[in-house]
Amino acid sequence: MARVLQISDTHLSPAKRQFAANWAPLRDWALQQHAALVIHTGDLTVDGADSEEDMREGAQLMRSLGAPVLAVPGNHDVGEAGNPHQPVNATRLGRWRRHFEADYWSHDVDGWRLIGIDSMLFGDGGDEEAQQFDWLVQAMATAEGRRIAWFTHRPLFIDAPDEGDTGYWSIKPAPRARLLELVGRYGVALVATGHLHKWRDVEVAGCRYVWCASSGFLVGPDNQPDMPGEKRLRGRLRVHDVGRHRCTRRHPGSFHTVDRRRAARGLSAEARRLTGHVRPPPVTRWPRSN
Repeated sequence: MARVLQISDTHLSPAKRQFAANWAPLRDWALQQHAALVIHTGDLTVDGADSEEDMREGAQLMRSLGAPVLAVPGNHDVGEAGNPHQPVNATRLGRWRRHFEADYWSHDVDGWRLIGIDSMLFGDGGDEEAQQFDWLVQAMATAEGRRIAWFTHRPLFIDAPDEGDTGYWSIKPAPRARLLELVGRYGVALVATGHLHKWRDVEVAGCRYVWCASSGFLVGPDNQPDMPGEKRLRGRLRVHDVGRHRCTRRHPGSFHTVDRRRAARGLSAEARRLTGHVRPPPVTRWPRSN
């Protein structure tokens, strides 16, 4: 039985160190787990979408975890489809790939096929999105009886698979529908995500959906709509013991809270917005689709 750790939303940067104090307890906890693999589900950096130094620092710190690391990017790392300030593009994807080799991948371990998906491409409508989707279908079609787990940054949905557009918080309804069809067709057992800075573990239609908490910071109520899950900076990071697939709750020690006004200093305008230091428009509950 192999132990796979999931960590997420570390928000690392050599120059913008507002969340740096939480790296050491996370690293020390990870080293104690003696994992076969660590998977980072995105927002590894504060502003890697525009900073080579953030990406380089993040990659270097990942090498200190005592196990091989696979990662998928978040919006802070490569931008996102439809974002007018930091759209995902060839330059940003190239920066990620220089430091982490791939933004989507598959890895087989102990009867499982673990699949990393770049959710920042969904809704882009370009060649990169189409190529990834074709690759994803092929990766599952060739699983040869292995159980399948997905790891990606943005969750497929918040409350229910049939909900409407949740804006920033989850994958848009059109690509979500295509992905959910694949979940059903290939019997995906686990979808593990980050992005929301909350912890949740729920089963829907035979698939387990896990949200991994951030080790960087919490998102306040003024910047996030009411949604399920627990806000707990102390942890609820994920240990996936794959083989019999037992997910246990682990607390990686004490984390440091961050004063929001001090944390905002030195961040780019887009990083300030995405980390909640610039208040977005008022949030509302989203409708479910008919």
